Amino acid sequence: MLIGVHLPQFGRAAVAGGVQRFAHRAEQLGFADVWVSDHLVIPKDQPYPAPMLFDPLVSLSFAAAVTSHIGLGTSVLVGPQYTSPLALANTLASLDFMAAGRLTVGIGIGWSQKEYEALHASFANRGERLDEIIDLFRTVWANDPATHTGKHYGFEDIRVLPQPAHPVPIWVGGSSDAAINRACTRADGFHGIGVKPEDAKALVDRIRSERPAESFTISLRVPWDARSHDSDELRRQRDAYADAGVQHLVAAPERGDIDAWIEGLDKIAAAAELAPR
Repeated sequence: MLIGVHLPQFGRAAVAGGVQRFAHRAEQLGFADVWVSDHLVIPKDQPYPAPMLFDPLVSLSFAAAVTSHIGLGTSVLVGPQYTSPLALANTLASLDFMAAGRLTVGIGIGWSQKEYEALHASFANRGERLDEIIDLFRTVWANDPATHTGKHYGFEDIRVLPQPAHPVPIWVGGSSDAAINRACTRADGFHGIGVKPEDAKALVDRIRSERPAESFTISLRVPWDARSHDSDELRRQRDAYADAGVQHLVAAPERGDIDAWIEGLDKIAAAAELAPR
């Protein structure tokens, strides 16, 4: 099983230099990849997430610049909130190209209607637009020039360069039946959120009934707080997820300042028995 970790992108840990320091340490400790969340704006009365939250792709760019081989991922990008998926495709391709092929795009529809409204994006049809966005990404990342004719987006003979340095895996993220179905029919993997170890086997069995090939990745984001989970508990959960057939985990190590995040990072690496590089 591969284990990644969420970057200190929000709250009190979101300080200048924190992302770089954390990403560099994660690579040293042997984590497979580093991940970011995507909330471009936060309504005042919305309790989650913290209002201090760095832009996801800027954060990954800073992480990429201080590392050489650790993977980069979005957990998850709220694709339909972006007014131009064509411009987003260019940004993602540029990031992957400049990072020498390390990007995985986790993408979903999000849940906050107020965020959509603030960004002047339709909340009602976000699912069907995400389907089209995934198709659009694949088109421009594989064709030069590219043409796309869809219900919501369209262009003809457009060059979007650079193309990614490698075939970028697209994982659909979420927890709903619709997200699981979308992943199985349109994506290269599923990135689940909020799945407990005891519930993982049923999820894996459901997905494998439709996508049996191991090349389809089953990934979960898990709240591993080293302050409230001792090493034995973290190892127990890791083993339970692995036994269920989960191939990849993204750990959110701490809440607090950047020093607390890095302390948690070290504890998780030790508990998960990662091999330092």
